[in-house]
Amino acid sequence: MIVQQKKQLQDIVNEHINSEMVLIPTLCDKNLHPIQNELSLLYVKWLSTNQENIIVLNHSEQRKDNDLNVNFVEKALDINKENKYIYNRKSFNHILSLNSLNDTNLTFYLEAGNPLYIDNLTTNSHDFFNINFSKLKNINRYIPIMKHLEYNRKLVNKMRDLYYYDKNNQKYNQNVINNLTKIEHNGLFTTDNEYQYSEYNIYTSTGRPSNRFGGINFAALNKKDGSRKQFISRFENGVLVEFDYDAYHPRLIGDKIGYEFPKGNVHQHLADTYGLSYDDGKQLTFKYLYGGITNEMKDNPFFSKVDEYIKGLWKEWKSSKSIKSDIYSREIYRKNLSDMNPNKLFNYMIQLMETEQNVRTLDVLLHDVKDYESKMVLYNYDAFLFDFDYKKDGLKYLKEVKKILEWDGKYPTRVYMGDNYHNMREITEQFK
Repeated sequence: MIVQQKKQLQDIVNEHINSEMVLIPTLCDKNLHPIQNELSLLYVKWLSTNQENIIVLNHSEQRKDNDLNVNFVEKALDINKENKYIYNRKSFNHILSLNSLNDTNLTFYLEAGNPLYIDNLTTNSHDFFNINFSKLKNINRYIPIMKHLEYNRKLVNKMRDLYYYDKNNQKYNQNVINNLTKIEHNGLFTTDNEYQYSEYNIYTSTGRPSNRFGGINFAALNKKDGSRKQFISRFENGVLVEFDYDAYHPRLIGDKIGYEFPKGNVHQHLADTYGLSYDDGKQLTFKYLYGGITNEMKDNPFFSKVDEYIKGLWKEWKSSKSIKSDIYSREIYRKNLSDMNPNKLFNYMIQLMETEQNVRTLDVLLHDVKDYESKMVLYNYDAFLFDFDYKKDGLKYLKEVKKILEWDGKYPTRVYMGDNYHNMREITEQFK
């Protein structure tokens, strides 16, 4: 059961070379981000034989002759090309890089509409240590291995109905998790000369990621209280650059309903159709989109099409067990969404549309700019933050980023630059 030698691990892997497996990592410190952490134990269950192993890497009970390390374990397990089932693939990506990873939590979420609940699985030993030694670093190194095994078995039992390859959701699985992993890995550099790491949560009601870690809500950083000042560039003479979509939701909706906006400012165009000023018109647009379209607005060229789409969407919803998302064809099940009405469903689909478009954009962007030194460090709904190395990458990098984000002008962005994330000034006009 307990593995502490390279040869022992190699023999086990060779014996199960054609077996699917379940993998559960135990990190040394439960309070640290996976990027800043070390792997203490790795639980493996081989599904062909139901054999269980605990690979010991960093634990108080390990033998003196333990010769295992993370790199060796990674290479040994990666020889096996069969499906590997884990609970949290994004977190796992920071620990080990393996082929054929399947996130059982994502599989459950896409079917049930909520994440798999595992907060009640800890043993009495875990609870004792966490209560009495909450400030102790690397606390999992001291909790007995057998107690970790007990926890792992509980989690395996919780996951047992999710061991299958979900072909329909595999592309979304790959794109959203892998790309958010990359952004998390880059981190945000601070005035304390250290990195702060974010942690995206995709298991929200609409799939729109939240993002918080270490007491910081990265998705809702206050623009006025100075809390953003701590985030600066990691590069010598570098700056932070943010791209913010302009009128993103109206443009996405326009694409969906076949309404072509004229070139220029979308909010001004809609305000003109109302016969109102820009500010009043913008406020009214959001009121109608998110609060419901009034009868007098149903004759408006844009909102008449929106109203038609909402009615069609609601008809499909009422007549089917599910509807599909626009880009990744995710099944959205009626059973998972209660107290639904036409406008609520429309708002749900807008947020899902935004999220899936961003996932698709990130997949292109992070691939095409991977050879630059500059880093993407934050993604928040309709905004993308970059740590820009001007000296090495130059303006070519920013122009390429802007082109990809905008899909060749389809979704225009505003651009902001600053020495820190608080003092940002708009530089959009300079790109013209």
